Amino acid sequence: MNITVLILTIAIAFLITVLLSPILIPFLRRLKFGQSIREEGPKSHMKKTGTPTMGGIMIVLSIVITSIILANKYGDGEIGYELGLLLFVLLGYGLLGFLDDFIKVALKRNLGLTSKQKMLGQLVIAIIFYLILKNHGFPTYIQIPGTDIKWEMGFGYAILIIFMLVGASNAVNLTDGLDGLLSGTAAIAFGAFGILAWYPNPQAEVTIFALAVVGALLGFLVFNAHPAKVFMGDTGSLALGGSIAAVAILTKLEVLLVIIGGVFVMETLSVIIQVISFKTTGKRVFKMSPLHHHYELVGWSEWRVVTTFWSIGLIFAALGIYIEVWLG
Repeated sequence: MNITVLILTIAIAFLITVLLSPILIPFLRRLKFGQSIREEGPKSHMKKTGTPTMGGIMIVLSIVITSIILANKYGDGEIGYELGLLLFVLLGYGLLGFLDDFIKVALKRNLGLTSKQKMLGQLVIAIIFYLILKNHGFPTYIQIPGTDIKWEMGFGYAILIIFMLVGASNAVNLTDGLDGLLSGTAAIAFGAFGILAWYPNPQAEVTIFALAVVGALLGFLVFNAHPAKVFMGDTGSLALGGSIAAVAILTKLEVLLVIIGGVFVMETLSVIIQVISFKTTGKRVFKMSPLHHHYELVGWSEWRVVTTFWSIGLIFAALGIYIEVWLG
């Protein structure tokens, strides 16, 4: 695949999302699928109540359509097991998120699915993903980025895969709290993985999928940037989280997920630190977690928080690419 195909993939996904949005957003508004804002969240967010959510539907649709079209034309002429796996994870976690969103907006239960229900769904999808990989003889080692050092994990690799898929889906979900925050940071992270799936060892289907995500997110960002006209909801965030872990696994860049997805790691750690600190000492380390809310309450504007996190995401992505390409 040449660079023209890469640009074309991003462009097609971008256009599909941009064209779908003016149709889907009014439809969601008519169905009264508006976001409910948590009372314990920043008070400035209350004005966002009623903004259409579940916009992840158009992200997922755009990714699926673009991936299938481009894979058929520039891949092996048919959907291979790698793209099939990626679409399975995207749709599986997307459906789980859709159920969560539907319960929130239609049944007016702001917490959606219970934590046990959501975890069960995430585990089932992750286990099926692993079993399919195993059936295809997928290697069970992990490699230290930038080196030739490999560690054979055996059955431990199954535990790693499950942890990555469940952990990433939750970490990305936590990041979705400000207008454009997740759209931008996820586009950057998937862009980095798209580059690494294309060079130096090309994986056509994984590259197309990752860049289709980039295009879909950039198209969504047109309507999700501050002030947001639509939110992606768990439909989008869970689908993206599971998918980025799946891409990292299929490209054998499992360790690099921690670096390229550094923003998601920061957000998750802030929640873990906050909970542990409050339960053990009764004191909070941050004014509010996840981390992006802390900076809001410090006095930063929403746009400043978002652009700062985008910049940090770019640094993490560049670092990941540097380690793999120039040090490898």
